[in-house]
Amino acid sequence: MTIQNSLQWAERQLQGSCERPRFEAELLLAYHLQKERTYLHAFDHQEVEQLEAFKTLIARRAEHEPYEYIVGEASFYDIELNVEHGVLIPRPETEILIDLTAEIIEQKQLTSIAEIGVGSGAISVVLARKFPNLKIVATDICDTPLKVAQQNLEKYEVKERVTLLKSSILDEVTQKVELVVSNPPYIANDFKLEENVVGYEPSTALFGGAVGDELLKEIVLEVQARGIPYLLCEMGYDQKEPMTNFFKEVKIKSYQFYKDLAGFDRGFVITF
Repeated sequence: MTIQNSLQWAERQLQGSCERPRFEAELLLAYHLQKERTYLHAFDHQEVEQLEAFKTLIARRAEHEPYEYIVGEASFYDIELNVEHGVLIPRPETEILIDLTAEIIEQKQLTSIAEIGVGSGAISVVLARKFPNLKIVATDICDTPLKVAQQNLEKYEVKERVTLLKSSILDEVTQKVELVVSNPPYIANDFKLEENVVGYEPSTALFGGAVGDELLKEIVLEVQARGIPYLLCEMGYDQKEPMTNFFKEVKIKSYQFYKDLAGFDRGFVITF
């Protein structure tokens, strides 16, 4: 089967599983052939080698498996991160969280921060690359994220400045830190997610409890109790009001919320 015919076939297979079936068919064929997408158009009459292997990739995507898990990489910020099942796929909105964190690090000349819930290492890797003098301790409760994060630290040569710990919140963190950043689980347990998310991505990285904001509140209380000056967290689009009420309850005076590119409330910045 030629490249042209293979793409036509793959596009039909992906009609029900993704918004841009032709685009994703091209991405997967380019990945299969280890070529750029431009190659597919320039040589569309070439025969596809190992066609069955390509069909297997398409079958996986047709079952709603995320593209990033199929190819083992996710584009984020200015890098390509290793990802696999058991690790949350980094989202574009988390880039806003990084930029806000970077502003404070730069303005206050911070040298030591912590990340709660390292996942693939997206936040820590990008911040370590931005700030060569920054030391980071990053925690996670699961082994797979810690393993994948370590791969990404090594890939981008920042492993000497980022320490990974298996820990709930900051329980195992003993060193002094000046800021905490986190993209924790914040979705309510009964919220209905899309099949490609709930069927494949780790529930421990998605669901934050019966209401969804339980872990967010735990993080706020932990950082407050430790006297750490700054906390930046991502949150759900509908959590501004309950978090505002919580901040008032625990007597936090200096906080602000920020929105994502779609205009939804997406996180908060606290100065203790």
